[in-house]
Amino acid sequence: PGVKPDPSPRNRSLVLSPADRQRLKPLLPVSLPKAGPGGDATPRDLVVQGDCLELLRSLPPASVDLLVADPPYNLDLVFGSERGHKMGDTDYEAYCGTWLDAALPSLKPGASVYVFGDWRGSSALYRALGARLAVRNRIVWEREKGRAAARNWKSAHEEIWFATLGEDWYFCAEEVRLRRRVLAPYRDREGRPKDWESAPEGKYRDTAASNIWTDLTVPFWSMAENTDHPTQKPEKLLAKIILASCPAGGLVLDPFLGSGTSAVVARKLGRHYLGFELDPEYCLMALRRLELAAEAPGIQGYEDGVFWERNSRLPRG
Repeated sequence: PGVKPDPSPRNRSLVLSPADRQRLKPLLPVSLPKAGPGGDATPRDLVVQGDCLELLRSLPPASVDLLVADPPYNLDLVFGSERGHKMGDTDYEAYCGTWLDAALPSLKPGASVYVFGDWRGSSALYRALGARLAVRNRIVWEREKGRAAARNWKSAHEEIWFATLGEDWYFCAEEVRLRRRVLAPYRDREGRPKDWESAPEGKYRDTAASNIWTDLTVPFWSMAENTDHPTQKPEKLLAKIILASCPAGGLVLDPFLGSGTSAVVARKLGRHYLGFELDPEYCLMALRRLELAAEAPGIQGYEDGVFWERNSRLPRG
């Protein structure tokens, strides 16, 4: 009794070993490097441990292509060594405005901003973003996990606000098309497929990405990307955002890096990354995941240049 059982042999969750911590800790900076004489002042491909407000104010202006932020939700929730405290709606709006004001000078003209939240903080996030940026859309993504409630609807979604700095922003819709199975494969009068294709994987249609995402799987124990971070986002979700809104070779900034998903996906997709995280354990987790990304650059649910519906990709061979 009281002894934690050994994990299942099929459990692929990432766990840091003492050797990992000893090896990675010297590689973790606590401040941004200074540019040499005549050098590029933009830091790239770094995970930095520290307070994002201080670090954001140290960034060179107009250097970031894409800002992805997953700030603490307005909840009483433990995040590693830190604990979040629920505040009033106005206070949460002011909090979001504080870190946005620190981050926005680093964005290039036309840069995109994606901010994660839930329904409780959605109105505060919208007001904070709308006062500073052009809000373009609100993405709703389905979490297939969630606890039932006796006197309420089960909460099974989260939200992402999409905004831009200016009117001329980068967005590549072709990179984020979703491959769906065709259940009613209509044909034209000549017998040719009507708006669908046939392949060894079956009959499918590549559709434009909408602002409702139902093809995501929240990381769990049998997925190699899984960590013990309580609000970890799927790599597939970040891949959609990065492919759509950051050009190849561009810089993705994440001021609330957590266990490193945005940095890992940026690396896998040929973008640069810069992430700030207060918790040293999560920083080390992010560094380890970046090492593994070099060895295994695949993203579950994204293959052959397209995103697949959840549980729809047939095994090869």
